[in-house]
Amino acid sequence: MTRIAVIGGGAWGTALADLLVRKGEAVTIWAREAEVVESINRDHVNALFLPGAALAPGLRAVAELADAVRGADVVVSASPAHVVRPVMTQVSAVLEGTPLVVSVSKGLDPDKLERPSCVLGETLPRGTPVAVLSGPSFALEVFQQQPTAVVAAATDHAVAQRTQRVFSTNYFRVYSHTDVTGVELGGALKNVIAVAAGILEGLGLGYNTRAALITRGLAEITRLGVALGAQPMTFAGLAGMGDLILTATGALSRNRALGIALGQGKTLDQALAGKQVVVEGVNTARTAVALGERHGVELPIAREVANVLFHGKSPRQAVSNLMERDLKAEQWR
Repeated sequence: MTRIAVIGGGAWGTALADLLVRKGEAVTIWAREAEVVESINRDHVNALFLPGAALAPGLRAVAELADAVRGADVVVSASPAHVVRPVMTQVSAVLEGTPLVVSVSKGLDPDKLERPSCVLGETLPRGTPVAVLSGPSFALEVFQQQPTAVVAAATDHAVAQRTQRVFSTNYFRVYSHTDVTGVELGGALKNVIAVAAGILEGLGLGYNTRAALITRGLAEITRLGVALGAQPMTFAGLAGMGDLILTATGALSRNRALGIALGQGKTLDQALAGKQVVVEGVNTARTAVALGERHGVELPIAREVANVLFHGKSPRQAVSNLMERDLKAEQWR
């Protein structure tokens, strides 16, 4: 039996914790919210972030990080991307030994414009094995044990394979990879394109427009990824195209839902009002634009999404600006 600590009590962290308990592992989940800890321990549900999902009775929730990671063989970093650094800095201070640390956050650090695995490399003790897990995977459908395929990536293929073995079940298929940069960027940047896809839907635009957006969005993600050293074919796989299609079209996508609200005329504050969940595409839009500028990569869709989110541009004007850009050859470089 593997001792696993899941750091982050959101929907995704909860779904993975439940999967691992049902697989037979000893799992402890840490949540910042006291009501989440109480709900999991008392009622075996996460009423705040995964309502209606009856969790495995063996899942234990704690409010102290030290209680979660004590004796852990594997630590799953499942916090929202913008708080990975402070949370995992605290984890590092109480970590015992050299457990495998797996990042499942899909976003970018807003301060240093870094991928979550880079943040882990800076905050964890030297020599800690780090992997990432990403791909098309709605938390609710994983909880429901619907067949799902994702990717575990690490620079050391043996670490990726170890991660693959930790998470794989008969309904959760994990492929291994060594392109950490590509897998993480695919998981982060698809959220921005999904917000754009929702905006189109909110505006009442049709399938032609959505197909064009998703295709050019994938080209945009690939362009930035290659500039940062990723393998271009990674973006044709589960962590790229697969996750993009799911998040841009799926009814369970928070990023798409936010975009629909924006397309229907709501402001960002109005669209987020009353929501407890984090919509990663919001922070990632601004971070992606800054990252593109740093590396001299043009990201027209991300820029227009950021303009709608933060600068008051009307969604319809943003679409017009994209359609009226200078004519050019289709290319993926």
